[in-house]
Amino acid sequence: MEKLKELFENLIFDENESGEPVLTKIIFGGLRKKSIPYKKVTIRPVMIGSQYKFQAEYFHTNKAFHENLTPDEAVELAMTLVIRDFKQVNAFTALEEIQVLASKPDNPKIMRKQAACCENRPDRILSHNREKKRIIPNGVPCDFLIRLGVMDENGNVVKKHYSKYRQINRYLEIVDDALEYLPKEDRPLRIIDFGCGKSYLTFALYYYLKILNNRNVEIVGLDLKEDVIELCSRIAEELNYEGLRFLMGDIADYTNDHADMVVTLHACDTATDYALINAVTWGAPVILSVPCCQHELFSQINEPVLNPMLKHGILKDRFTEILTDGLRALKLEEAGYKVSCVEFTSLEHTARNILIRAVKEPDAKMNKKARAEYEALKDLYKVNPTIDILNK
Repeated sequence: MEKLKELFENLIFDENESGEPVLTKIIFGGLRKKSIPYKKVTIRPVMIGSQYKFQAEYFHTNKAFHENLTPDEAVELAMTLVIRDFKQVNAFTALEEIQVLASKPDNPKIMRKQAACCENRPDRILSHNREKKRIIPNGVPCDFLIRLGVMDENGNVVKKHYSKYRQINRYLEIVDDALEYLPKEDRPLRIIDFGCGKSYLTFALYYYLKILNNRNVEIVGLDLKEDVIELCSRIAEELNYEGLRFLMGDIADYTNDHADMVVTLHACDTATDYALINAVTWGAPVILSVPCCQHELFSQINEPVLNPMLKHGILKDRFTEILTDGLRALKLEEAGYKVSCVEFTSLEHTARNILIRAVKEPDAKMNKKARAEYEALKDLYKVNPTIDILNK
């Protein structure tokens, strides 16, 4: 099966120089069993928001169904379709047409030929052909990405890690937008990353600020897992990343006198709130937070008008996430921050991909309007979130 898996990974993860998938579409046909409910399946790249997904289209006798997938999910589906449902695959890229005959999936016959129209194929146009200039370009060796296995020694992104590569660059784009709010004086920038985990983004932050922008930095990555802290500390030492430290500790108990930027990515439930509270207390001018697992308000919400909707657990869960993040954003606005919620795709391919970006001007004042809106929203749903501690 490895031969097929390698083929699908190459088709789905390959990109051109502008960062667009080279794949046009994959068509699965030739049913193995007549009992299979659909007659044909196609997988093609589509632009959703600011990123590429892969759309699977299932063709039934008189209707079609769609689902959007991450690259890893698309590879997994392609393998399942060949092994379980279909004997033939036709794939089209900008430069090549590939046919796979897989009566025996463990010994497929793969035939290739040059595409008839190459780059001029009309179904290659997925968006307005914006050229993507990534902060860390593919093909240029980047030490921390090589050490973490995202790039090979020549600087080429490893195909199965394209998603991580895109996410790292997306994160740095958000950091770049906030750069003007960081202090300009000649002193080390103090940055704290709560719940840093394996620290792909912590290393990326150091690389962007210290190596690409020549800023003097002191970055602390904090996490509860001892093995993770030991690994990240060893990598930082091997890369000679002076000014980057990793400590084991809890967000709620961490003490500090000030910070220029506070980052919290996927800190579970109220850990996000404590990170935001600490950030405001320290007067951090930049806060970047990707919340996760907002359970606190799930059992608190009490609004009878919404009960017909919230009786469905999945809807209540999503509503709770929106309400929790909305209240957090208002509390930050009350503290004088300019807040925006932007799309951010996590390294874990989670649906929780909202990043709260808060920046503060030096002369910013408390926002009474945001405070009133916060209190009204809290009273409407009869909730008492942990973020309420902020600005008390």
